[in-house]
Amino acid sequence: MVLRKTALSSAAVLALASLTLAGCSAPSGTSDQKGPASLELDLDNLATTTPAGTKPIDEVKWNLPYEPSSIDPIFTWNYAENTATANLCESLLRMKPDLSLEPGLASTVDQPDDKTYVYTIREGVTFWNGNPLTAEDVAFSLQRQIGEDSKSYWGDYFSNVVSAEVTGDMQVTVTLSEPDVLFAQAMGSAAGAIVEKAAAEAGGDAFGTPKGDLQCTGPYKVASWDSGKRLVIERNDAYWNTEVKPLAKQISFSFIADESTAINALSTGDVDGQFFYLPPAGLSQLQKSKNVTTTFGESFVFWTLAPIGKDGGLGDEKIRQALSLAIDREQLSKVVFQGAAIPAATIAGPATWGYEEDAFAEAFKEFDVTADIEAAKKLVAEAGAPSEPIVLAVQGSSAVHEQTASVIQAAGQAIGLNVQTKVIPVEQFGNLYFDPAAREGLDGFFTTNYADFADPLGVYSFFESANSHDYIGWDGADAEIAEALKTTDDAKRAELVIGIQKKVTEALPWIPLAYEPTTMIQSTRISGAVPSFAYLYAPWAVSIGGTE
Repeated sequence: MVLRKTALSSAAVLALASLTLAGCSAPSGTSDQKGPASLELDLDNLATTTPAGTKPIDEVKWNLPYEPSSIDPIFTWNYAENTATANLCESLLRMKPDLSLEPGLASTVDQPDDKTYVYTIREGVTFWNGNPLTAEDVAFSLQRQIGEDSKSYWGDYFSNVVSAEVTGDMQVTVTLSEPDVLFAQAMGSAAGAIVEKAAAEAGGDAFGTPKGDLQCTGPYKVASWDSGKRLVIERNDAYWNTEVKPLAKQISFSFIADESTAINALSTGDVDGQFFYLPPAGLSQLQKSKNVTTTFGESFVFWTLAPIGKDGGLGDEKIRQALSLAIDREQLSKVVFQGAAIPAATIAGPATWGYEEDAFAEAFKEFDVTADIEAAKKLVAEAGAPSEPIVLAVQGSSAVHEQTASVIQAAGQAIGLNVQTKVIPVEQFGNLYFDPAAREGLDGFFTTNYADFADPLGVYSFFESANSHDYIGWDGADAEIAEALKTTDDAKRAELVIGIQKKVTEALPWIPLAYEPTTMIQSTRISGAVPSFAYLYAPWAVSIGGTE
């Protein structure tokens, strides 16, 4: 359990507050972290941009931590998939580098009432094949995510959508069964990405895979996909937005999953860049290199332990609270992340406070991250230690997973809990999120999860008991979450979310560990990639170019 506190005295809380209130600027400075932390970064000044490239470049080689199974937007819920698709398929709204939203393929959005959104589709937009973007394409892209039979990974955002219909030459109207404040914001993520109806219908299950076509409107288009080797996208010279002129002719994505191999590839120049998924020890090595730059950006990402199953080893609330109390988050952030993380007192971090920031900041003062072994032991004594080991899944080839597991095992041992680990290959680890069979025999798994936009309700809605992310079936805030989802008034919604946050932080359906900035490595021969979390949902490569 993360301790509640009554006064703002914790260094961690102060650091979090300053992260929230700080402006966005280029990364620089030196960490003030003590102990073994060695990375150089200023958590008060996380970046949203890097200097734009200054000259054309034929090819940029970028690494993905694994090969996507599909780049069809409805299946792009994870890091590698979205990193590629963000440059290909555009959404109705667009996330700016500062994490705010602006019009995208929808030039305007009208809301005549709380259950109706009217999207006016931007004129003059074409797909890569030259066909114009129509209202039918937009309605189709939304319709295939509606209903229980939908295959979309973004289905939770469409759970209250009744229909998406063409209501004008360039107009689509979405009707909800009840107000849902997350739906509108999700249109700035891949949930709002638009594909060509004809191409998707013709492609069937192969659409967006190495065996099929993909048709979107973005500044880059698919050139080739050699399964197992690389995905190549090339500049769309007919891009509708003439104000955007990418300097990089081609982006070639490799799929190096092993973190040490990726570090070497970046160091030697075999690849020009990568987001995230790199061990802090390797980052230290890269940060000293003259061949690459390391940028830490604004982020919605949080590092957490997701318990599994009501009857599992973490099914008892007191056991979750005990394990949480035993974890030294300050030390975890210093040792595992070498200072490139902030101990997390709650699941949703300050970067998600996109409205009523003062109210969220004030409420945040209640929480602390101080470990308390004796209190944890008392909780275990009350609950009784599980008879079977608590088995946690760790991602293969991930030093952060392995090192965090060691910290958790030590914490468990200190309070009488037997914590064991099971390694899951990186290519299969994503199955844990959506496939109950993949979670069999496990009591929890580590996840670098994130909000999709700046609203903490987007994260706390995970814990509505019918939500696909609620792996433990916790139902302690269902009524409050349902009410908050219907509340369009920001002040009233913030009040509700703060109450939900308190319940979630005490019951721990997920155990918060740390907030993570976006980490981006670029070769010194290029510049311009967007280092903020917007890289997952907006074309982050359009400003990349060569350097002088």
